[in-house]
This record gives sequence, C-alpha cells and structure tokens, in this order.
Amino acid sequence: MSSAVFRTRSFRAAYDAALGEWPGPVEAVDLPTPYGITRVNSCGPADAPPLVLLPGGGATSLVWGAVAAGAARTHRVHALDLVGDPGLSVPAPGRAIRSVTDLVGWLDAVLDGLGAQGPLTLGGHSYGAWIAAHYAARSAARLDRLVLIDPTQVFAGLRPGYVLRALPVLVRPTPERLRSFLDWETRGAALDPAWLRLQDESARFPALRPVTGPRPDLAALATTPGMRVDVLFAERARCHDAVRAARAARAALPGARVEVLPGVGHHALPLTAAGEITRRL
Repeated sequence: MSSAVFRTRSFRAAYDAALGEWPGPVEAVDLPTPYGITRVNSCGPADAPPLVLLPGGGATSLVWGAVAAGAARTHRVHALDLVGDPGLSVPAPGRAIRSVTDLVGWLDAVLDGLGAQGPLTLGGHSYGAWIAAHYAARSAARLDRLVLIDPTQVFAGLRPGYVLRALPVLVRPTPERLRSFLDWETRGAALDPAWLRLQDESARFPALRPVTGPRPDLAALATTPGMRVDVLFAERARCHDAVRAARAARAALPGARVEVLPGVGHHALPLTAAGEITRRL
C-alpha cells in the first residue's frame, strides 16, 4: 500500500495540528524496519531514560501528547505509530505484520533503530498494551519496566455488549460513527478537539485487519527477574469489568503494582488521565 494512501492532505493537516500541541521540541523520525517505515515522535532530554509508548488501535502516537508533556521532564519519550494503523507509518509492500512474532520483530527493529538502551520502559494502552505484554514476555531482557494501561485481551476478554456497539465502527468506519462510539464509551467526556479531528480523519483510512491471537504468556511475565510491571485499569471502561480484570492481574502477576483509576473510561484514557499516568511513570 503506497504512502500516498496514508498521507492524504487532510489527514496530514490534522496530524500536524495535534502534534503541534506536544511539548517542544519534538523530533519526528521515520525509521526503516523489515515491515515498513515506522513514524516515531520523540521529546524530552536525549540522555534521559527511554520511554517507548504504543497507542491503542486506531489512536495514533498522538494520543500520548498529554502524557508526554509530563513524562518528558524525566524521560526521553518515543511514541510510535503502529504499522498498518492510522498514522504516518507505512507498511512494506508484501511484508505485512501477520503474527505476534512479526510484532515482536517489528518492535525489536524499532528499538534498534532508536538506539534505545536500558533502563528502558515500554508502555502501551489497550491494544498497544497487548502488544507490549507479548513483547515483554518474549524479550524481557531489553526492558527495565513494563506499563500496561487498561490492557485489553491480556487479563480479561471483551464484553459482548461492547463488541456489538463497536462492530459498526469496525465494519464501516465513518467520522460520525466513530464520534458516536467515543461519546458512548467515554460517557461524554470532554476530549481534545485536535485529537478528535485526527480521529475523524483516521476513520477514512483503509481498513486493515490487526494482528490478534492468544493472550500473552503471563507466567513468563510473572517470573521475569528485575522487570517492574505496572498495570492501570480504567474504572469506567465499557470494554471489560475493571475490578475483575484488576483482580485477575494481581493473581497472575503477584509482584506487579495494579491500580484502578477512578472516574475514567477506556478509549481516551491517555488523554483524560494523563496526570495520573505521568505521576506513576
């Protein structure tokens, strides 16, 4: 799929407007990997400990702007656009990411390209947390800390009612359907207008099937020496029962710090609870 499809003028304008709200200066880099070009937006002191952030499905790296504003005081923040998702990453022709092994290989290549050395913190939200957990279970030696922010399909499955509500957006996304879904899921929370505009443009992206599969190997995470694990759940998430998911996380990872953030929903969590997330980082 050509870069022209992914970089329409209206999408790029919305992307640049949202990026303009980040704490400056921001270094935008397009890193080559075997699976295509990966856009990385970085900020913070160059010699600070690296913090690599993966967004939820369809959210782009720019969902991390409010978190980056705080975290960049103590970390070198690297926020990634997922290859195949809306954003400025561009898949390689004929080399699609099709499996968890591919995802791990892709992220290894990105970290190599960044020259990211420990102590490295890897964080992810939602689907990005699912990717991060799989990566940590297989490549824990590269990580000092893992931060999972309302992870989906890691400690609990999706509620059937949530899946039914999301289905029209997944089958035929439009800006109107996406806005309606976000309003329902966040229970009417006020969201950043620039990010919402970018989400409108993201709804027009070609539909690519994300990599799905089994839950990460939690036993491997639980027995990894020296790696700190933090798990944050959104109390008002509609995708799963946060209290039950937190209970499952504590049982599976006895050494992890597991918390439920009160009064927040799932999809825009990095926007609506940026201060709480930053304090824990």
